[in-house]
Amino acid sequence: MFKGFYTAMSGMTAQQRKTEVLTNNMANANTPGYKSDQSTIRAFPDMLMSAITSNGIPTKHGLNVLKATPVGALNTGVYMQETLANYAQGALQQTGLSTDVALIDGQLPIDQQSGNPGAIFFRIQHPDGNEAYTRNGNFTLDGQGNLVTSMGLRVLDSNGNPIQLENDKFTISPQGNITDENGVQVAQLGVAFSTNTDVLMKQDNGLFRMLEGEALPSAYEVEGVTFGMQQQYLEASNVDASQSMTNLLTAYRAYEANQKVLQAYDKSMDKAVNDIGRV
Repeated sequence: MFKGFYTAMSGMTAQQRKTEVLTNNMANANTPGYKSDQSTIRAFPDMLMSAITSNGIPTKHGLNVLKATPVGALNTGVYMQETLANYAQGALQQTGLSTDVALIDGQLPIDQQSGNPGAIFFRIQHPDGNEAYTRNGNFTLDGQGNLVTSMGLRVLDSNGNPIQLENDKFTISPQGNITDENGVQVAQLGVAFSTNTDVLMKQDNGLFRMLEGEALPSAYEVEGVTFGMQQQYLEASNVDASQSMTNLLTAYRAYEANQKVLQAYDKSMDKAVNDIGRV
């Protein structure tokens, strides 16, 4: 009986956390460069139940031999193991602003460990001095002429230095080269490549960082990596709103089903204590 309480409760907890992940995805459906999260739910290891009996042996001293008869497996519930970001390319949306730029995935090598393709990101200077990464190319110029993100973080070039521009009359080539209005190349947008995206830590405002804070290699220097850029465009979120809504309703129904099971157990315990216990 009490095992049923814990099993139903674990199911409710897992579905609640899945609901939180899905609602966060839907809230960021219009955030440029946002990568949707995917949750994985796994079951706890099953326990093998056995009935212990004894067989009497007709000897002088009356020996008994214990015997275990398998009853079956007992499930101990489920849990949310982890959440992983989906790094698939989002659709491109034209903005007409020269400071907006979208990354376009090309050929990205497959990681042998995870079996998934790698991912490319813009290189950003984190407030702690290390590098951070984003797919949100909604950039602008600050008062000092630095190319910065919408949160005021400096965008880095291919050498890891902040990019300074005199005005917004510049062009960005598909190779990331930034040319001013006089035709002079000022810098090249920094792009990093992550071989195994599972080691990236997702933070607020669309930022990604390595688990230990180390820097990713430059995508320009990694063999087999091809990509492009499109100025005056932004990469939209890769959230599928209709699929997320369907998954949200499914998670809600699963939560509701576990809740009804828990209520049934509660009624059975109430009857056992208050009615049968009086006899």
